[in-house]
Amino acid sequence: MKTLDEIRPVIAALERMPTIPAIIQPLASMLQLPVEKVNVEEVVRLVSYDSTLAAQCLRMANSPLFGRRQTETVRSAILALGLQRVQAILLGCCLNRVVPAEKWVIEATVFWRHSLGCALVSRKLAKLVGYTDPEKAYLAGLLHDLGVLVNTLAFPDEYRRCLAAAGEERISLDQSEKKHLGFTHCQSGKILAEHWKFSPDLVAAIESHHGCNSSTDSSLVALVHMSDLLCRLRDLGYGYYEAMGVDLAEDEAWRTLMQSCPRLASLDVARLSLDIEGAMDEIVAVVDAVFRPQPSSTQ
Repeated sequence: MKTLDEIRPVIAALERMPTIPAIIQPLASMLQLPVEKVNVEEVVRLVSYDSTLAAQCLRMANSPLFGRRQTETVRSAILALGLQRVQAILLGCCLNRVVPAEKWVIEATVFWRHSLGCALVSRKLAKLVGYTDPEKAYLAGLLHDLGVLVNTLAFPDEYRRCLAAAGEERISLDQSEKKHLGFTHCQSGKILAEHWKFSPDLVAAIESHHGCNSSTDSSLVALVHMSDLLCRLRDLGYGYYEAMGVDLAEDEAWRTLMQSCPRLASLDVARLSLDIEGAMDEIVAVVDAVFRPQPSSTQ
């Protein structure tokens, strides 16, 4: 069992790892800027800097999940997807490369299926309820489990046992973390997100997506919390059966969203759940193509 003060220097040390792609820091910096201030040419340059990232961006642009546009160049892919989405995709791809293939505790494709699924559901839910920035919701959904990567890299042996215990006890991952580690991926993810100077709303979504309560006054946190629950309810979770009894309408996040997004009252949650299930095959296909673990030689 470790305290947050004990894990902070371990997490800070991750910054010095040779596997951290050089592109992460400029991308993280650009995420702080309003879209109209982002230099498109700089984004094209950063994408083209790495042929693997360029190929992944093109695959996403041509995926049915993003409209299946016939794009053949990095520039056209960026223009078709939009700057915010491209930055989110590339940051996700970079983070995937942070963890060497042999180091994953959770199977890499399982992790990214959940993360991409949560991103897509967050964006869809944001549009349905009238949230002002669906692409910010997508980004928050994609990055909400940053702490899982942190724990995998910083505490691999302890985290492997923690995940095994979660599967055996059929409990949520954060419950197992509290019980066996003394801290959760929400807390470790927040530490790294703050270290990388992510915006406060993204940090809040990373920190509070499992603990949305009356003190968490954030529509973005509530959106990600609800999306995470919907994905896990549809077996798009962490690769094990999680015994869940959830009444979404009674969840605190639902009440938070009702206050800021009254359109939620008319949302058909059962239909949304079916839509998620219908999109699973395509989510799996995109993750397998884009977020497949890279050979250690390309790290």
